Amino acid sequence: MGRIFEKRKYKMFARFARMSKAFNRIGRDIQIAVRQGGADPKGNPRLRLAMQNARSVNMPKDRVEAAIKRATQKDTSGYEEITYEGYAPHGIAVMIEAATDNPTRTVANIRHLFTKFGGSLAAGGSIAFMFERKGVFKIPADAVKNVDEFELEMIDHGLEDLIQGEQEFYLYTTFQDFGRMQKALEERGIEGAGTEIQFIPTATKELPAEQVAEVKELLDALEEDDDVQSVFHTLQD
Repeated sequence: MGRIFEKRKYKMFARFARMSKAFNRIGRDIQIAVRQGGADPKGNPRLRLAMQNARSVNMPKDRVEAAIKRATQKDTSGYEEITYEGYAPHGIAVMIEAATDNPTRTVANIRHLFTKFGGSLAAGGSIAFMFERKGVFKIPADAVKNVDEFELEMIDHGLEDLIQGEQEFYLYTTFQDFGRMQKALEERGIEGAGTEIQFIPTATKELPAEQVAEVKELLDALEEDDDVQSVFHTLQD
């Protein structure tokens, strides 16, 4: 009984930790979106996306409203979006997106994590060429009645690839076509279950299990940092 409870408790706390991280990340997305385009989602596509992502992870409405309110307060310091590049152990390239109100703190923390887990922070631009920046739209499968027709139609709006999961579709566009795809889905009343810009590696590297574990120690530590929004890498899954 006790052992089972401990196992369930561990899973419960791990789930809460993931939820908290997701809420914090989306909260920063909302604040950045408001500062860039205003607090009215009708005229702010980035804010609409952030609010959709909030709904997709069941973020409480009051937390969404609080994030918007904080962003409209003149005395609240703004977040700065910064991308960092580095190498994990065994030559795995890593791209990190952060949103921070203190870049000095953030870069020091990230550099410390790279050093602690056997990697190194790299100069800007030294790794980015290994990735392509793509828009990724996750939509419910039941939003698509005819897959072939939908795919052909979306190609006209920048669709590069469509991948079908068990209960969802993933739509990939170039970074430049992200806005076109967002508008096309909105016009059809299709609300995403998760939408973001990702750095997709052009090639991945396979490692033996023990080396994979070393790399993931660093990746997990980076993901847990409060200022880190997303982590992308060339490790083959």
